[in-house]
Amino acid sequence: MTVAGSIALLSGAILLVLALRVIAVIRREGPRPTRGSPPGQGHHVIDASYHSGGGGGGHDATFTVPRDPQAYARAFVPKVASERDRT
Repeated sequence: MTVAGSIALLSGAILLVLALRVIAVIRREGPRPTRGSPPGQGHHVIDASYHSGGGGGGHDATFTVPRDPQAYARAFVPKVASERDRT
């Protein structure tokens, strides 16, 4: 067998092992979970508090984010643009 034939055979074997490994990992891990949350009514409440140790350090904040995708998008429209569209 020539050197080129040996390299081709070895490369094919490596690719076969790699393909079998990819298939095994995909089957074991299953489908990826969906990100985000389903659209609906109301709001999500996000707590963005942190405490930096010691007395009085840190910051407390909560945010509300609408579950409706259209209401969420409207929150990013500048007030000037939304007023211009109404006229």
